[in-house]
Amino acid sequence: MSQTQYVNTILENLKFANPGQDIFIQAVTEVLYSLEPLIAREPKYKKHAILERVTIPERAFHFRITHIDDEGNPRVHNGWRIQFNSAIGPYKGGIRFHPSVNVGVLKFLGFEQIFKNSLTSVAMGGAKGGADFDPKGKSDNEIMRFCQSFMSELFRHIAHTTDVPAGDIGVGAREIGYMFGQYKKLTNRFDGVITGKGLGWGGSLARTEATGYGLVYFTQNMLKKAGNSLEGKKCSISGSGNVAIYTIEKLYEFGALPITASDSSGYIYDEQGIDVKILKELKEVKRARISEYVKLKPSAKFVSINEYAPGRNGVWDVPCDGAFPCATQNEVHLADIKVLYANGCRFLAEGANMPSTLDTINFMLSQKDFCFAPAKAANAGGVATSGLEMMQNAAMSKWSFEEVDARLHGIMNHIFETSYETSKEFGDTGNLVLGSNIAGFRKVADAMIDQGYV
Repeated sequence: MSQTQYVNTILENLKFANPGQDIFIQAVTEVLYSLEPLIAREPKYKKHAILERVTIPERAFHFRITHIDDEGNPRVHNGWRIQFNSAIGPYKGGIRFHPSVNVGVLKFLGFEQIFKNSLTSVAMGGAKGGADFDPKGKSDNEIMRFCQSFMSELFRHIAHTTDVPAGDIGVGAREIGYMFGQYKKLTNRFDGVITGKGLGWGGSLARTEATGYGLVYFTQNMLKKAGNSLEGKKCSISGSGNVAIYTIEKLYEFGALPITASDSSGYIYDEQGIDVKILKELKEVKRARISEYVKLKPSAKFVSINEYAPGRNGVWDVPCDGAFPCATQNEVHLADIKVLYANGCRFLAEGANMPSTLDTINFMLSQKDFCFAPAKAANAGGVATSGLEMMQNAAMSKWSFEEVDARLHGIMNHIFETSYETSKEFGDTGNLVLGSNIAGFRKVADAMIDQGYV
């Protein structure tokens, strides 16, 4: 049986066992096919059934969450924690609160987290969790009651050396605080069981900025290797959360000009460059829609999502040199990347988790004049800094912003070099999808073999 036939068989079995979980199958497909050169070279991974084992979570919890809304009515939601792999360290991965959350989404995110965490060289396994709850429009008190109810079940399955959750979409400093407070009350312990904590009670400086900053550090490394740089480049960014905001902020430091940002209502185009101060005020303080930006800066343009062409993401119609999808999964389709490329875009760096579809990735890899930074390598700065928070908690110490940022920069440099050198080792120099997947997988797989069939 050829390596491709072997991978095809595994994927068919996974599709049968996980009906309706297309996004999970997409994530696994991208990883497994890129591992074919490694499987061919190292038959031990096939002998020990590593591909079959690593694609099934070690354990998964599904639980009911009941809370009382502000009108006194009981509300019921689904909660999950997918503990995917602990071969190289305690489970680590965020918690997402969003109506779109389901077991397939969390399995995709948890699977990606295994290899992303491996690339950081911090001892962390892979996990993900969340609930189909929408915090938008809810009062602080209602969100607090929900978070307390969520943690009243989750606390049974986590600990600082077992499983360390963090934030994700819909879960920021407010939600982390409410969950940590409930965990502390239920367990009578104050430990580093959650990352993204407040700075006054165990949180790390630079954690908020880390994913965006790390994305830019990685991109600069990638462009430098190609004989280029961010200096003078016009960049389109999707999203307007932490990842997008701090990608924009760091791009300015490298001499680039970020010209777009977006949310679920549409996007803004500011040819003079996105005003970070205004964006932070709208999104971090007022929690307002991106359309409010043009009221504070009338020279900018807002394009409503209703004006997008069917099946398209309008933000990618803006001509640019480089693109930074920082919103959500599958936001860059084949039609989008073809428009970007035709308009002169020559690099794309993923800030969100799996924002590009498989055919989009294949198109980017087929263009020899195009640089592509895949998410599991390029957006690992957030979880890397969560790992640094765990280190600070374990040592009962606190590092300066500059020290954390310097360590983050070093980690992102290491991830790029490891991914690039691995792509070179396997005969496809510069293919960072292949390089990052093999590098992340190999470390986890070797640990699984060492630890036996558990």
